[in-house]
Amino acid sequence: MIVITGATGNVGRPLVQTLTALGEDVVPVSRTGTGHRADLTDPGTLRPVLDGAKAVFLLTSPDFLARGNLQSVVDVLRDSGVPRVVLLSSQGVTTQRHPSVHEDAVTGSGLEWTILRPGNFASNAFAWAESIRTQRAMFAPFADVALPAVDPQDIAEVAAAALREPGHAGAVYTLTGPAAISPRQQGQVIEEALGTPVRFTELTRDQARAGMLDFMPEPVVEATLDVLGSPLPAEQEVSPDVEKVLGRPPHSFATWVSRNLHAFR
Repeated sequence: MIVITGATGNVGRPLVQTLTALGEDVVPVSRTGTGHRADLTDPGTLRPVLDGAKAVFLLTSPDFLARGNLQSVVDVLRDSGVPRVVLLSSQGVTTQRHPSVHEDAVTGSGLEWTILRPGNFASNAFAWAESIRTQRAMFAPFADVALPAVDPQDIAEVAAAALREPGHAGAVYTLTGPAAISPRQQGQVIEEALGTPVRFTELTRDQARAGMLDFMPEPVVEATLDVLGSPLPAEQEVSPDVEKVLGRPPHSFATWVSRNLHAFR
């Protein structure tokens, strides 16, 4: 049995689907939705589904850094006899934009662990979906700054491999897309897929910050804007790790759009 936290999100949902297709017994966990309901800020809510689990995928929400304690979660996993954990972390830990406290809890746990550090998500483009649907317009800061956006499906497949296969213990994988792509270029990809013009408007940093504060804590917003606006060389590089684990190149942004085009119609 494999327990998946954050099971209703952009990574958790395809991870549940991938593992189920591979014949695994999967227990989806989220704060809302179907499956077992649990909140990682209250680690005891996980206990009912951990008996007999051979691995757990840990995905924390953006507000967990302010409200949660991953060490307490890891203690519950260890006390429940879970042998393996895969943590969805961030490339920002590599570049020291984000604290390593979550990773430290996992790597110091004594469990068999794997760390996934994705960079910019292709699914961040969902933030433009409503304006593209209703106005055929998109709004984004740093129009021509390019990052290799990673498809959450690739993250899910790497996570599935780490959860169920040998050979990933102690590994830290940086996950990116196959090529750097800017917001303006992403808009062009969406426009081509829709077959209709999409007007692009560049936001200032302050305008973008105001919108992001509606759903992200301020420290996360500032760190994210720093990456989007002034990426370090390491944040613009394409990592070989998706292909290393999966034996195929990572999906392009265009592939992600084709699979999610309904959101923009």
